[in-house]
Amino acid sequence: MKKTVRSPGSATIINAIATGFGSAFGIGLDIKCVAKSTDNSITCSNDVGADTGLMELCAEKVFKHYNIDKDEFGIDLKTESSLPMASGLSSSSASSNAIVKVVSSIISEEFNLDPLDDLEIINMAIDASLDAGVTITGSFDDATASYFGGVVVTDNKNREFIIKEKMEEHPILVYMPNFYSKSGDSNPERMRLLSPLVETAFEFAKQKDYFKALNLNGLIYSATLGFNSTIAIDALQAGAIASGLSGTGSSFVAVVNDDSIDNVKEIWSEYEGRVIETNVDNEGCVLI
Repeated sequence: MKKTVRSPGSATIINAIATGFGSAFGIGLDIKCVAKSTDNSITCSNDVGADTGLMELCAEKVFKHYNIDKDEFGIDLKTESSLPMASGLSSSSASSNAIVKVVSSIISEEFNLDPLDDLEIINMAIDASLDAGVTITGSFDDATASYFGGVVVTDNKNREFIIKEKMEEHPILVYMPNFYSKSGDSNPERMRLLSPLVETAFEFAKQKDYFKALNLNGLIYSATLGFNSTIAIDALQAGAIASGLSGTGSSFVAVVNDDSIDNVKEIWSEYEGRVIETNVDNEGCVLI
């Protein structure tokens, strides 16, 4: 049996590290996971040369849930990504969601068992990411924005939604500098120093003023983490609707329209790195 799942990344509106409350929205860059059933064992590979530990953890958790012995049944997993890794665009969440969903789909069909429901998939994927050490907060906001698409506002500590809805369609630009950051290298205590300011940004998100929240959050975390906030300000000056740091970096995102997209691309081209054009994703994680 062979199945493929597509799972989009997400961009940050509110980074949850400072307060435990977050917000994110789905973007068109994605990870596709192709899975084939085999006689035994779990084998994993990807097209970016990344460590496969998280992929294996995700698959093993699904096997354990169904009490499937990997010496008697196996699965081969391969991921292909248009989503930059370790850049603040939820690549770990997208990968985890895709793998748990596709492995659950194959096992449930092979053995005539009930597939995992949406929140079971998300929680299993988050648990694997926490075990692998690729997230600080559990990233319920990133995971659910990736899984459901659209925009979410969340209580990450309790893994609960405050808002979950479709997002207005806009072109999205991503600026990728010529370096990457890792969540594990970030300093959570330093980020929590500015929690009162992040709380103010989060109030905008709760009021569905997502773009104002994104702008303020980006400025706060850029200052805290040592990123150049001029990148976002330049985008705003060029006509972007909103712009800010995504996750803990190193990417910046800009929400644009047809009138501003070329101007933002032009001004960002002056920085070392590359600019990726994509869109809001309202579809989420799906079998294809």
